[in-house]
Amino acid sequence: MTVVAFDFDGTLSDSEMTVLLGDRRDVADEMAEITERSMNDEIDYAESLRKRAALLESLPEAEAEAAFDQVELREGAADLIAELNDTGITTAILTGGFERGVAAALEREDVAVDHIVSNRLPMQDGELTGAVEGPLIEGTKDDALEALADDVGVSLEDTVAVGDGANDLPMLEVAGLAVGFEPKPAVEPHCDVVVTSMAEAREVFLEESVLSERGE
Repeated sequence: MTVVAFDFDGTLSDSEMTVLLGDRRDVADEMAEITERSMNDEIDYAESLRKRAALLESLPEAEAEAAFDQVELREGAADLIAELNDTGITTAILTGGFERGVAAALEREDVAVDHIVSNRLPMQDGELTGAVEGPLIEGTKDDALEALADDVGVSLEDTVAVGDGANDLPMLEVAGLAVGFEPKPAVEPHCDVVVTSMAEAREVFLEESVLSERGE
């Protein structure tokens, strides 16, 4: 396995970017409800993302940046990414979340991935416009994973996908190894294995020979 693609919100991070942003507009509860319905495959992902972005219209740039600065990687995520990188595995984050929040979390832990495919919240006159832009609104993560595999020169059978929600299903279904990170009920049946921590994910990677023990 030479490409490992992670979802971000709910997987690499236990933060939910749109909820952190929503806290600053007093719409976090509405955000969380829309997110949960989307992750359980009750409403279309693109529709849910646009609904959440619209709730953020007129949020000042400084407030948005402060929210992004609250985004954190979950325990063990940075170490796992670093170990994968050190092994020569291509690492990627495929997320419907937002580029700035992903970047802030990675920078804080001084870790990087090879590829980030994400969305953006455009600004105008120092405020969020209420729109959303990017490849993973209408686009799906299977296409993103396939493009990445082609770019790296491996088959989809040699990829690993790690995710939790309904919008991760496309990549989980086409990857050679589908790892569910505390997956939603609609997602779990499509996972080859389920984990609840980054330490467990590492153990799976060892068992599946994605990683080898240091020193071997």
